[in-house]
Formats: sequence, structure tokens, C-alpha cells
Amino acid sequence: METMPAPSAPAKRPRKQAVLEVTGKTRLSPRLLRVTLGGEQYDHLNRNENSDAYVKLLIADPASGLHPPYDLDALREEQPELLPARRTYTVRHWDDEARTLDLDFVLHGHGEDSGIAARWADEALPGDLIALSGAGGGYTPQPGTRTHLLIGDHAALPAIAASLEAMDEQAEGLVLLHLDHEEDALELPRPAGVELRWIVGERELLLEAVHGLDLSRTEGLQVFCHAERGLTKQLRRLLVKDSGIPREQISVSAYWALGRIEDQFQAEKREIIGKIDD
Repeated sequence: METMPAPSAPAKRPRKQAVLEVTGKTRLSPRLLRVTLGGEQYDHLNRNENSDAYVKLLIADPASGLHPPYDLDALREEQPELLPARRTYTVRHWDDEARTLDLDFVLHGHGEDSGIAARWADEALPGDLIALSGAGGGYTPQPGTRTHLLIGDHAALPAIAASLEAMDEQAEGLVLLHLDHEEDALELPRPAGVELRWIVGERELLLEAVHGLDLSRTEGLQVFCHAERGLTKQLRRLLVKDSGIPREQISVSAYWALGRIEDQFQAEKREIIGKIDD
């Protein structure tokens, strides 16, 4: 009996790239820089209403001579060393009328110590082009939810700020935001019933602050918790296992990992080291 060959897996469709230009830059604090991007290809992006919507930036080494958009399949096959770096950033604000979006970058140090995306943002000039894909996302404050707990660090600040703006005016709750430096604290528009606490200093102080909360009443509570991977693992255990908050009421994941660039961080998500649940 003749055996039919197994069907081959469908080829992955390349992610659509939007090539946008830098239209403006604003320094929000000593270590937070906003870059505004816009252009005709704004509509190439998967514009969505999630307050944690994110895009993937493709950043080529200036010495490569490459210009967006990129033929990523050809580069992988022929010149993998020239592949643009891929970095993930939350969309702080969409402006459909102006066809622009704002991305906020945390600046870490100078030169080679600053990181690829932060260095690109710091050096970008109006008219510079960049390719990006997306947007993804999965969280937004639920209209029927009145009580919110939002926990994060500097990397999660844009998503938390966007979430506060998306909340019902009658919403209540608490925001715990960690910063390394007090001068980076911002005034975030929010409902009058939502308290904002800045946790400044060692990252472990954020865990201590959450540990000190009374989380015995979980009904009607919606939680957003995103921070460094090691800390997020501990926060998830505290929220889900120790406090008994139902998993469906929590949006929790790591935005970054200490000592890892994004390529390593993303690859490790498929390994035990990258898991935040236990």
C-alpha cells in the first residue's frame, strides 16, 4: 500500500513592516525619552485598543548600509550577521488623526552601555526612518471592573500610564511603580480614586510593597503586573498562590530580564529559565 507523504507545515507569512519616520522627540524625565513616529504606512500596523499594545522595532546597524523595509528571509539566508535587531516597545499613545504613535524609551547610560534601542532613540533625528511590526497586546482595564491593582517598573510605565487613561472615571485602586531614581517620577493622569505610589530604590522594595498589601478581597479586582523576570516570578507567586487571586483576573508577564538582551530574553521564554509560573 502506497504511503502518502505527510503534509508539510504551512510556511510562515512574514510580518508586515510599517516604515515610519521620526516626527518628534520629547524628554519626559532624565531617563525617559518619547519618540513620535508617523507616516503613510501607519495603517500597516495592527492598531488596537489594548492599553499594553506593543510593536517590534527593527534596528539595523548603521554600518550595514541597510535601509527599511528589510527582506528578513534573504538576510537570514545570505547575510545573517546583518539582520536588524528586534526590540519590543509599548505604544504609549496612538493618534489616528495625525497618524502618529508615541514610544517611550528608558535611557540606560551612554554609548555602548545604553542598549541598541535606547541608543537609536537618543540619536534619532526628525526624518529618520525605522521599520516596525505589530501591534500586539492583550490587556486593557475592563469597563465593569471598579478596583484595579497595577504593579510595574520603568519599562512598564507606558502601559500603566495608558491603562490609567483608559479607566472609568469612577475606578478605584492602587498603582505601585518602581524607579531607580526619584527624579524620573512623573505626574500620571488617573481617576481620582486611584492612588499612585512610586517605589524608589532596590527592585526588591516593589515586592515588599506588594507583600504589605491586604489582598484578602479579590472579588472584582483586576491586576496588571509586569516587571523584571526574576521579580515577576516572585510577584506572581505572591498574587496567585499566596493571595489566591484567580488567574483570569491577572495580566502578568516579564517585560525584561536582568543581564539579558531581548534576543536572549525572548529565546528563554521557551525554556524553564524563562517561565514565570511554578
